[in-house]
Amino acid sequence: MSAAKQRVAVVACGALAADVRRIARRRGWAVDVHPVPALLHNRPERIAPAVAAEIERLRPGYDRVAVAYGDCGTYGALDRALAGAGIPRIAAESCYEMLGRQEVRESLAEEPGTYFLTDFLARTFERTVVRELGLDRYPELRDDYFGGYRRVVWLTQRPTPTTRAAAERAAARIGLPLEIREVGDAGLTAQLERLLAETTS
Repeated sequence: MSAAKQRVAVVACGALAADVRRIARRRGWAVDVHPVPALLHNRPERIAPAVAAEIERLRPGYDRVAVAYGDCGTYGALDRALAGAGIPRIAAESCYEMLGRQEVRESLAEEPGTYFLTDFLARTFERTVVRELGLDRYPELRDDYFGGYRRVVWLTQRPTPTTRAAAERAAARIGLPLEIREVGDAGLTAQLERLLAETTS
């Protein structure tokens, strides 16, 4: 892959940055991963400006820049921000799809009221969801936020006992049954490979 001949930056969702780094190291890809804060998922209108600002910061120091981020509720704003700059992005509606596109689609077809967890979200649930949404202070808001959901599906890359316990606590916190789908990182690896090929072609 020609990525080794160029300085390539990947702007990644903070919830996926560690996975992207690990895959890049394993595959020997010469890329630097730059995360954008995962908490932006709670403020999707801020995602496109934040990613665009990070790209502008990085461009002077890199030959190529790519984006590993789902649309994640920007309703096309992220792609519009990238189009003018010619920056490629993994084509996914959400970060969940980047980990398990088929599993996400099958889960939603079975039960539209599915709330997804990843390993990152399970481990950080108290901080990134409970505290950010104010559920630690106003637990009565739980039904307002989660009343439309019927189950939690944990899309796990590495199902360790610790992360499983965290996923179980997260599901219990919002009062929903937990189901597990082991997705590994093959899907994300394949999408990153396509992204880098497009970036360096």
